[in-house]
Amino acid sequence: MLAAGLLCLGLAAAGGARADLWAFVDARGVTHFAAEQLDERYTLFFRGPRFDSELDIAAPMQPGTAPAARTRVQSYFDLLPAYKSARPHLRRAAERSGVDYALLKAVIATESGFDTLAVSPKGALGLMQLMPATAERFGVAPTRTRSLAQQLHDPAVNVPAGARYLAHLLDLFDGRLELALAAYNAGEGAVRRAGQKIPPYRETQNYVKTVLALYRQLQPLAPVAAARAEGGARSSRIRMTLPGGASGTFDEKREQ
Repeated sequence: MLAAGLLCLGLAAAGGARADLWAFVDARGVTHFAAEQLDERYTLFFRGPRFDSELDIAAPMQPGTAPAARTRVQSYFDLLPAYKSARPHLRRAAERSGVDYALLKAVIATESGFDTLAVSPKGALGLMQLMPATAERFGVAPTRTRSLAQQLHDPAVNVPAGARYLAHLLDLFDGRLELALAAYNAGEGAVRRAGQKIPPYRETQNYVKTVLALYRQLQPLAPVAAARAEGGARSSRIRMTLPGGASGTFDEKREQ
């Protein structure tokens, strides 16, 4: 049923400009997103207007297209039981870390498809696909009753830790969202070695485009419009500071 819904949403949305997003639902019911058709399993989820990740992240879509496109995408997530169960953890993590709720939602959708038991080939765990060492760095530890891996499969633990890490990266890269996302995927050192740019890895470039495309569709319309009405008071780049955040560099997650 989810696969059929995904196909219907994709067909309904096909017909705009660029910034496409592709998706497929696997046998376990987990949705996988990508900014391009990675293989024949992927079908078009929505087609959106072209935008520059550095200059136009928060820009409104063309009149008449934004409400329909965003409603389709948000309605799809509202159908997912896994998202509904994770929603309270996202809200709390967003409030405590300062990371936008819609951004956390987009990252989790891209990282794990809201599969709490997700494990990457490199050992990243849970909703926000945290490597164990990253999780420990941001406050997660095993308990007498649960291992570190079991802790990371718990959304109440995984999401706050991932939000703290993402907030740290946003602060580290001066609020430049595209670089923070690239570092979340490829490692902080990879972004630095690339000259403070998105590293030239296809996986990382696709990841950044995918998260930004979802984030743009998941943002509420009212705050974006209000910010623009104030003469651009809201920057298209996000600046956040993690109080008492960790410092230094860390390149474990998918470092290449």
